Amino acid sequence: MSETQGAVVTRGLTRRFGAITAVDDLDLDIKRGTIYGFLGPNGSGKTTAIRMLAGLLSPNAGDIRVLGLAIPRQVGKLRHRIGYMTQRFSLYEDLSVRENLAFIASIHTVPRDSVRHRIEELIDTYHLSEQRHQQAGTLSGGQRQRLALAAATLHYPELLFLDEPTSAVDPESRRDFWDKLFDLAEAGTTILVSTHYMDEAERCHELAILDRGRLAAQGKPRGMMDDIPARVVQVTTSRPRHAARRLKQAKSVIGVTQVGDLLRVQVDLAEDDPAGCVQRVLSESGLEGDSREIPANLEDVFVTVTGRDRATDRQGEPA
Repeated sequence: MSETQGAVVTRGLTRRFGAITAVDDLDLDIKRGTIYGFLGPNGSGKTTAIRMLAGLLSPNAGDIRVLGLAIPRQVGKLRHRIGYMTQRFSLYEDLSVRENLAFIASIHTVPRDSVRHRIEELIDTYHLSEQRHQQAGTLSGGQRQRLALAAATLHYPELLFLDEPTSAVDPESRRDFWDKLFDLAEAGTTILVSTHYMDEAERCHELAILDRGRLAAQGKPRGMMDDIPARVVQVTTSRPRHAARRLKQAKSVIGVTQVGDLLRVQVDLAEDDPAGCVQRVLSESGLEGDSREIPANLEDVFVTVTGRDRATDRQGEPA
């Protein structure tokens, strides 16, 4: 693979665990200074892909170039140029906020004369002033998240890997966390973030949808919604669960998603009149309802390109 200006480039990236193929022939092109998302349920290969890109896991096949370095061969040169925030809080719970940051600074050999200033800068940026002497194990979920991000960015990494960083925090903390990510991207940091939240995926500059280890779709979220290989029909009915079961049996229906009392039905592009098709299924099932075509959202894209409703189990993906 030739030199590239991209932050991350992979070709044919594959990783197997015994009979399970966790990542299957993955091609990526991630531009510098962007927020790039991996969207997919647990088991889709997000964590495995990130670990290979960070040089923590060797692929069975394929080529990886990160920040111009061939990985895993040149991983030693990559270590201090990247930051990595894992799914679970991985700092020392019996050390204070400030002690954790000082320890991370020593690992990354941050110059001694600038450590104090950098730590104070991060404590202020991530709103941890009142917790600076508090043990990390006693912090709230949102405070732990902010501390973990501060630690991951302490050494000014060019590339930041974030593996489902908001899975255990409240909506307000998630919103504040994403504001910080956009600040980092604006300053030139490339960010690769994995998520199973649709609203977070929509925030990314570019997005890859992973399904069972394979790349199901990639591009700008808005472009993916505009170019969805289906048409979306909204159904209003007094019996949405019964209607959903009947619609899922229809030949032209790709998927059905319930949102409150409404149904979003993804219909094959070959169907000339998607709303009429859905209305016929309702009528033949003895159901009253109203059907109208609406613009697609990102969950519609996910259902369409993967051919299944979004997974809701939390069994975890291969390490």
